[in-house]
Formats: sequence, structure tokens, C-alpha cells
Amino acid sequence: MTDKTEDYQEQFNGFFNTPHLFNTTVNGLDPFITRPENAFVFNSPINPRVRLGQRVERFVSAELLQLPNLNILAENCQIKNEERTIGELDCLLLEENTPVHLEIQFKFYLYDPSLGTTEIDHCIGPMRRDTLNEKLHKLKTHQLPLLYSPETKPLLDSLGLRAETIQQKIYFKAQLFLPLRSSITLTHLNPNCVYGFYFNYADLPQFENCLFYCPKKTDWLLDVTNTADWQTYTQILPKLDEYKAEKYSPLVWLKHPNGELSKCFIVAW
Repeated sequence: MTDKTEDYQEQFNGFFNTPHLFNTTVNGLDPFITRPENAFVFNSPINPRVRLGQRVERFVSAELLQLPNLNILAENCQIKNEERTIGELDCLLLEENTPVHLEIQFKFYLYDPSLGTTEIDHCIGPMRRDTLNEKLHKLKTHQLPLLYSPETKPLLDSLGLRAETIQQKIYFKAQLFLPLRSSITLTHLNPNCVYGFYFNYADLPQFENCLFYCPKKTDWLLDVTNTADWQTYTQILPKLDEYKAEKYSPLVWLKHPNGELSKCFIVAW
């Protein structure tokens, strides 16, 4: 797995196959879940050095361009107050001639039942630095209201748009990981977003008969396949020991002795 052109297609496929986290309105936010019926060839240029989030933005753009009766008007619009950037509008588009402000998210969340009382409360980032609740709050109180800021009006004027006529929606895809050997049924979040499980470093010996593959972060999107540079438990343990010392929670693929493949996180908490 390298940053050659053909790997972008694999990353795009993993992105495309990931379901939307919400199928109905959540916390007053309307989801945008329209998508092309079939996957397609991704052939847009990408700088190999761009981070995962920026790649996802390019993937979303390519996907939107496949939709009939949809036109992208502007993307990644930085809004400034004099020289200070106060925010960014991810995408302005026309859907069936209706103007839409779209904010884009793609997240990896671990489901921790000890947090809060709702399914949304339970979702936290692998390093426990961000939560789904915090992201939804930021979307509702900062990212979406930016459309109505006086600093945004010149952009809207240049596109012939008025803020009060623009619908606002969130494009929110996510891969969820449940605790090891848990039996949790999701009812509010999309259950199809469950991609695997997570466990603590202390549980690693349970997988000593498995093969491991630890993708770089830009490959976290990839669907698990047999075509990986698999390592034995002994071979990968030094790297995992380094991650443990750094309190880092990596994503890994597991190939079980029976040939079954798993996608999971190893957590330091």
C-alpha cells in the first residue's frame, strides 16, 4: 500500500462503501444521504502529502459530480474578517435548483457504553480527544451558522445567492468500532456503520496466532482485503510496543487462523 495513483482508487472505494451515520434528522441537523447508485473510477489528482480529511473532501466532490441535477457552486470557501480566517464553508451546491450549504464529515468512532446515556454520547475518537457530541455541537453552533455571517455575504453575492434561501445539510459518514466481544444493537445510529471492534493493549496476547497489518492513516479508509503485507504477532509487536509507550491507538487489520479478516483499533485507555 503506497501513495501511487492506483491506491487512491482503493481509498475511494473504502470511502464510497462507508455508509452515512444518520438516516434522519439529528439534533436539528438534516443529513445529506443522496449518493450515486454505483461505484465509479476516481481519477481526480491528489497531492500525496494531503491529510486524510482533505482526501475525503476530494472524494465527496467526485461523488457529488456523479449525481444528476446537482451542480457544485463553490468548495472549501475560507471566510475572513480582514486578514483573520473565521471559518470555512465546505460546499455550496444546487440540488434540483435548490441552493444547499453542505458540511462534510468522515469519522472513526469507538463506541464506549460507559460514556453518557445515548448512542451519540457513547461515540469517541480513538485517542479520546474528540466526541460525536462535540462534533455535532460545533456543526450546529459554528460551522452552519457561518453561512449567515456578514463576512460570508460577499461570497454569496458573487454566486447570486441569499443566505435565507439556502438549505443546510450535513454529509456525515463514519466507521464505528464496538468493544471486543460485545453484543450491541444500534437503533439511532446506522448499524451498517459498524466496521469492527476495539480492545486494549492488555488483550493483545489473545491474538498471538493472528497475522497483523497496520495501515498508515491515509489507508484507514481501505476495506480489509487479503492483499496486505501481513506480519506475525512477533514481527509487529515492537511497533505496537512503541505505540503503547506513546499512548497511541492504531488501527490494525487482523487475519485470524481460520482466514477471517477483522478491522479493529488497539487502544491505550
